[in-house]
Formats: sequence, structure tokens, C-alpha cells
Amino acid sequence: VQLVESGGGLVQPGGSLRLSCAASGFTFSSFAMSWYRQAPGKERQLVISITSAGGSTNHADSTKGRFTISRDNAKNTVFLQMNSLKPEDTAVYYCNAHRYDGRSFDNYWGRGTQVTVSS
Repeated sequence: VQLVESGGGLVQPGGSLRLSCAASGFTFSSFAMSWYRQAPGKERQLVISITSAGGSTNHADSTKGRFTISRDNAKNTVFLQMNSLKPEDTAVYYCNAHRYDGRSFDNYWGRGTQVTVSS
């Protein structure tokens, strides 16, 4: 199982970034996907999720209206579009895949990609 994030980097305040997470080794289309982030000295925070059917939920009030999640099941990839970025969005962003099939809970993590918002 692999989740590989990409697309992070340095961006100025007000800018945009699109993160990608390429999945392999499991049935991507049957998993819900989430993006978490962890800023220095803080706990990992759930930002946004998308179900296997494509319904999304933004869990962080600070990112509502700015961050959107989407998925391409044909390419086994989930995306995080981040607009109007702020310095407080600086964090390592992690991709997560999870599924509960009634008997077991499968939960996978990527290694993260750094996003730095600074002028």
C-alpha cells in the first residue's frame, strides 16, 4: 500500500496550490479519503474528506470556502485545491485513506508534503 503526496511548496499569501495523492496497493474507489495537516508544535488536524461516492466534508472552519477536495478513481488519485492561502495554512499535509467494511477498519497514511505560505 502506498499513498504518495505531491504538489507542496512555497507560496505567497493569497496564492493557490493543488496537492495530489497517488494511491496504489488497495481498492482506491472503495475508500474514503482525507487530507490532514500538522503545523509545527501542533497536533495533526483533519482538514477535509471525501467519501467513496464523492461527497465531501470540510472539517476545518478556517479552510471552508478556500479548500476543496476531489478524486479521480480512474487514476487512483485524490486532490486538494487550496486557494487564498494564509500563513496559518503552513503545515505538512498528509493524505489518508480509510474504510470500515463492518468487520475491520483499514487506515493508510502518506508521508506528507510541506506547504509553506510566506512572503
